[in-house]
Amino acid sequence: MSLGIKEHPDAEVQKNRVLTLDDWQDKWVTRHIAFHQEQGHQLLKKHFDTFLKGQSGLRVFFPLCGKAIEMKWFADRGHTVVGVEISEIGIREFFAEQNLSYTEEPLTEIAGAKVFKSSSGNISLYCCSIFDLPRANIGKFDRIWDRGALVAVNPGDRDRYADIILSLLRKGYHYLLVVLSYDPTKHTGPPFYVPDAELKKLFGTKCNMQCLEEVDALEERHKTWGVDYFFEKLYLLTEK
Repeated sequence: MSLGIKEHPDAEVQKNRVLTLDDWQDKWVTRHIAFHQEQGHQLLKKHFDTFLKGQSGLRVFFPLCGKAIEMKWFADRGHTVVGVEISEIGIREFFAEQNLSYTEEPLTEIAGAKVFKSSSGNISLYCCSIFDLPRANIGKFDRIWDRGALVAVNPGDRDRYADIILSLLRKGYHYLLVVLSYDPTKHTGPPFYVPDAELKKLFGTKCNMQCLEEVDALEERHKTWGVDYFFEKLYLLTEK
């Protein structure tokens, strides 16, 4: 299925754009969190069973998780969820909004970092930069749900990001990824425009890549950015 989305010729226009970890933490403080989806992501809901393939007891990773309600979808089905998020506010709000009791403890491997764990033990959220996360030795994962993560990291950090993601994948993995298509000359990002060619460069040597769906996701808030088209593309990456 194709909506005839063309690759934008000016894909490089955002490449030097940088947000700091403080910038992201400030978004939570000032409540600039329009990226949070109260109902969860419809494409994940639609492809959920395909993604899980009827398997139980999977380890699922949520990069840059915020307070994504989808984490509870997996936990409720008996899977183990691990997320990483720089904002402690986001993590605390997740547990509060999902009515989950939790514990918190400092991470000895990463200065200033903490891990928050649901009392049931099947959700662990690491409050740190994803680029520090490898030091915490969190193991490998059967599934990764990447929405608002690859598209949120600074374009100059994508190679590092992809290396970390690839290092976390376990044999037989399914990595579900949402990227966005819009005119990057009209909006500086984030979220950033990640063209298909860039995806192939980041993951193509290690992963088979299949575009499962493309949907028109233009909302009023996107129009205020000055863009006149905004598509979401759902990719499934599997082992080569």
